[in-house]
Amino acid sequence: MSSETSIDSQDSQRDSNDQESFAETALKLGGKSADEARRTGVIDSADDNVESLFKPEYQTVNSPAHRAVWDRGLAVELYQSVPSEAAADVRKVMDDSLAVARRHVEEKTLLDENKKITQSALDDLAQAGYWGLLVDREYGGAGAEFRNFAPFLTRMAMVDPTVAGLASVHGCIGAVDPVRGFGNEEQKKRFLPRLASGERLSAFALTEPAAGSDLTALRTCAVRDGDDFVVNGEKLFITNVVPGRTIGLVCLIEDKPAVLICDLPDQENENFQLQKYGLWALKHTYNQGIIFKDFRVPAENLLEPKKGNGLTIAYHGLNLGRVALCANAAGTMRLMMASMIPWAKFRVTYGEAISTRELVTRRLAQMAGMIVACDALVEWCSQLIDKGYRGEMECIIAKIFGSEAQKEAAIELFMKTHGGRSFLHGHLFGDNVHEYLAPCIYEGEGEMLGMAFFKSLVKHHGTTFFEPIGKALQKAGIKKPNPLNPMHAWALKGALIPYGKWVLGEKLKGKPRVDLPSNMPQHLRAHAEFAAEKLQKSPLVISGTMQKHQLALADRQCRMSDLSSRIQNLVIMLCTSLYAARQGDEVIRAAAGVMCDELKRKITGRHATDREFRSATKLGSVIVDGGFKSIAGLNPDEIMMSYDQ
Repeated sequence: MSSETSIDSQDSQRDSNDQESFAETALKLGGKSADEARRTGVIDSADDNVESLFKPEYQTVNSPAHRAVWDRGLAVELYQSVPSEAAADVRKVMDDSLAVARRHVEEKTLLDENKKITQSALDDLAQAGYWGLLVDREYGGAGAEFRNFAPFLTRMAMVDPTVAGLASVHGCIGAVDPVRGFGNEEQKKRFLPRLASGERLSAFALTEPAAGSDLTALRTCAVRDGDDFVVNGEKLFITNVVPGRTIGLVCLIEDKPAVLICDLPDQENENFQLQKYGLWALKHTYNQGIIFKDFRVPAENLLEPKKGNGLTIAYHGLNLGRVALCANAAGTMRLMMASMIPWAKFRVTYGEAISTRELVTRRLAQMAGMIVACDALVEWCSQLIDKGYRGEMECIIAKIFGSEAQKEAAIELFMKTHGGRSFLHGHLFGDNVHEYLAPCIYEGEGEMLGMAFFKSLVKHHGTTFFEPIGKALQKAGIKKPNPLNPMHAWALKGALIPYGKWVLGEKLKGKPRVDLPSNMPQHLRAHAEFAAEKLQKSPLVISGTMQKHQLALADRQCRMSDLSSRIQNLVIMLCTSLYAARQGDEVIRAAAGVMCDELKRKITGRHATDREFRSATKLGSVIVDGGFKSIAGLNPDEIMMSYDQ
C-alpha cells in the first residue's frame, strides 16, 4: 500500500477551507442545515486528504471501478490479477501459524472455560510469527505483502475464523497499520517490534455511543497537559481490548479528530475501565467498551499525518480490513460447504438422500459460486493495494459482497439444508449464526458503504459538471431551476455548455469493443462482455439520475443504493469471470458461471432459464462427489441426532 505523498496531487486538491465541496454546495442549495453541510464537508475533506496520500495515477478517479464506468473503453488489464507466491520465510510463518491453530483446535485448547481464545494459543501464534506478518522486517515482522496475507486469511479461517479475524483486527484495522503508515521513526521503533512479537496485541477504538457511521459525532476528547494528553470519553464495540493491549484511539484534540496510540494498563483503575456487555457476535474474543476518565497518554504518542487529521488515518486503514473480511468469508463458507455435504448424503427423504435433490445440489453450486467470487475479489483487491492503488471502491465491493454472501450462504443454503438440527446446541450454524451475520456491520454497514461507493463514483463527475451549475444557481439565487425560463437559462449558460458537450459525446460516440483474453471459455467470455458493455453504458444513466434529482439527490438514498448495487454487481461479474478463466479447474469455472448467472439475473430482473438450472444442479452433484478440491481435508462437524437409515 502506497503512503507516498505526491506534491502534484497535493497541489491539485481543493482547499476545503476556501472552497465548498460538491456535496456541501448541494446540501446548502437543497435547504439542508448549515451543520449538516459542515459535517459533510468534514468527511469530504478527510476523503480528499486520504486521496492526497496516493500518487495521482492510483487515486480513485484512476481506479479500475471508476474507470470502468467513466472511461471510453474498458482497460481489462486492470481486472487481471495473478497468483502470487510468498517469500519462503513468509510461507514458513504462515505454515507454522496454521499448524499452531490446527493443533489447538484438535487438542481442544483453543478456547478457555469462558469460550475465549486462550492465552496459550495467542502466545503460540506469537512464537510462530503470526502477529508480525504485516509488520516490516526492520521492526521485527515478516514483511508479508498484502497479496499474500489476504488469501492466507482464507486458509486460516478454514481452521478457525476467529483466529483469522484477530489477525485482521491486529494488523489491518488495529494499531499496526496506523503506526506503519503515519508514525514517525521513533514511534515505529517503539511500538512495532512489540506488536510484531505479539507482546502487545492491538485494536482500533473509533466507535462511540453516538458515533458509528457518522464520524463527525465523536465526543471523546484529549486535552494537552504538559507532556501528556488527558483523555475523557467512551468507546464501544472494540474487539481485542483487554487490559494489556495497545490501541489506536480516535479522539478530538482542539475539536479536530486525532489518533493517539495508547498502551492500556494491565488492570482497570479509576482512569480506565472496561465496559462489559453481552454480545452474541465475536463471542470468542474480548469485545468490550472503554471508559476514559482523565486517562493520561504521552503526547509523543500522537500520530501526525502530513495531510489532514485523525479521520485521514481512520479512512486509510479500513480498506485492508474490508478485503480481510472478504477473505475470512471465503474460508467460513468453505466450512459450511464441508458440513453440508456429509449431511446431504446422510439425510434421506422419501427413500432418497437429499444430495440427489435439485434444490440441495443447487445450494452447493451457489455456495461454490460465492466462494469463487470472494477468492477473485480478494486476489484482485489485495494486488491493487500492493501496486499502490487507494482501492477504496474496490475494497468496498469486496466487503459488501463477502459479508452479504456469507449471510446468504448461512441462512438460505446452510441452515435450510440442515433443517431443524441447525438450531441445536453444538451445531455449526446454531453456535455461530451471529458470527455469520455480523460482518454485514463490520468495517461499515453494507448499505452505508454502498452509498459511499456511489459518492466516490460520481464525485469527479459532479465536481466537473454539476458543481459549476450549482454555484451558478446559488449566485443567481435560483432554488428550483427551470430550463424553459429564459432568465434561468441565461444564468446557467456558461455552466451548461460543458455538460451539454459531454452528453452529446456520450450519445453520439460509440464505445470500443472490450479486448478480452483470447483463451477465455465462451460462457465466461459472455459474462465478461455483458458486464463490460453495461458498465460502459452506465455513465448516461448515472448522470441522468444526477440531472433528474439535482439538489435532492443526497436524499434519494434508495435510488443511489440501487445504482450502486448495479455497478458493484457488474464489477463482480467482470472480476469473477476473468479470475475463473485463468484457473485450470473446471469446477471453479463452472462455479463462476453459476455466480455470474445469478448476478446477471439481479441486474436484468429476468427469471432463470432451464439451462442455468441444469448448470447449477450438475455442478452441485460434482461437488457432492468431492469435486470442490479446496475443501479437501476439512473435518466436517458431527452429524447431530443421527438415526438408523
